[in-house]
Amino acid sequence: MDTFLQSKQEEMLQLIEKLVNIDSGSDDKEGVDKIGAILKEKYEELGFVVEVREEENQGNHLLIQHKEAVDPKIILVAHMDTVFPKGTVAKRPFSIEGDRAYGPGVVDMKSSQVELLYALKALVTTGTPGFENVQIILNSDEEIGSPTSRALIEEKSQGKEYALIVEPARKDGSLVSSRRGGGRYKLVVKGKAAHSGIEPQKGRSAIEELAHKIIQLHGLTDHEKGISVNVGLIEGGSAVNTVSPRAVAHVDIRISEMEQAEMLQQKIKEICSTTEVSGTQVTMKGKISRPPMEKTEQSESLLQVIQEVGKEIGIDVQDTSTGGGSDASFTAANGVATVDGLGPVGGNAHSEDEYLEIPTLIERTLLLAKTIQRLTEDE
Repeated sequence: MDTFLQSKQEEMLQLIEKLVNIDSGSDDKEGVDKIGAILKEKYEELGFVVEVREEENQGNHLLIQHKEAVDPKIILVAHMDTVFPKGTVAKRPFSIEGDRAYGPGVVDMKSSQVELLYALKALVTTGTPGFENVQIILNSDEEIGSPTSRALIEEKSQGKEYALIVEPARKDGSLVSSRRGGGRYKLVVKGKAAHSGIEPQKGRSAIEELAHKIIQLHGLTDHEKGISVNVGLIEGGSAVNTVSPRAVAHVDIRISEMEQAEMLQQKIKEICSTTEVSGTQVTMKGKISRPPMEKTEQSESLLQVIQEVGKEIGIDVQDTSTGGGSDASFTAANGVATVDGLGPVGGNAHSEDEYLEIPTLIERTLLLAKTIQRLTEDE
């Protein structure tokens, strides 16, 4: 497989360029579906059956497995959407400088899409076991929390033994063995407007009440336990000389263990059940939308298999924890041994400087292909 993949690097880079140069932000259904149509054709050429799960607003999801597959035990998940708005490609299309490729979504995760495709292509072409033991979900909304694909991922991961998530590897090449879970809340404070010069005593400041809430919410943060609460966006008021009648806070929370979720939600509810500024009212909406991906004995065993495969092909595979979310949380919460970060190495995802380390493309594709082979042969 090594020789086969080495001969395909230029072909892989050409496909990455093609995918990167299509805008496919999470809300750009047309663009995401263009990506899906290209990948659907590529998989069908390899003998895979592709089921299109239609979505009205977000892009369609693809459910893929080989025509010879019978009860596959490995689920692979990769998203087709990016965080970049329509028009980004026109401003900074795919480019290569030295050993790095640049462009919107180049590493998160259009290179991963190509890696996954070619890992399976290597298995099929060389007749190596494994291609018939995988079920693949290519989803369209991971960057916005997977609201329409979560149920599909949870459904299809039931009964699977292994979940391989091909988000990009970390900058140092590490895989991801645990992730913090999290969610979003929206607090709306209702006050009473009044002229701040003529009759301020008649007003009830929503902004003042929100200030108290922000301090109380931030007080829930406990970095040692992996809990963080961040009010990242606020809005309120109607004029500088008016006591604010309304204020809003958007809150991001992160947890490291699922048992922290109920505790944190209860404390947020308690904070919002009382007011410091008489005459104001607080309403709260939100939830924890991603469970944490916790490192388990099963995922540790899966990681060890990947590390053994890495040694065989000359890669020192390390693992790390990260605060960012991914679809790995859903498979892990289903009790499936899960390892994330199996894509190529790169960095600065979600920014104008996002890049792919080109020399890692073939080695990580080989690592993924041989991991699928090993897990299949070990059954």
